[in-house]
Amino acid sequence: MKKSFSSKCYETIREVPRGKVVTYKQVAERLGTKAYRAIGNSMHNNPHAPLVPCHRVIKNNGYIGGYSKGMKKKKELLIKEGIEIKKIS
Repeated sequence: MKKSFSSKCYETIREVPRGKVVTYKQVAERLGTKAYRAIGNSMHNNPHAPLVPCHRVIKNNGYIGGYSKGMKKKKELLIKEGIEIKKIS
């Protein structure tokens, strides 16, 4: 059975360890695509949180980016995992 694009995204993001972050671009590269926005859309509709830690995916420019539960929550989760926040937007 062929996996959906979103399922592949979730599997890749599940591999990101606590206290680490990856960029949308890195996730896309691991999936062999340049569909960075599609990665974001999949995460926005993530029905598997917290099993799929979408808060660990940030923008390529170092900003934390969006989060389905709000940027404040994303910032809290990252700080709780020991990530230093320098850029919020």
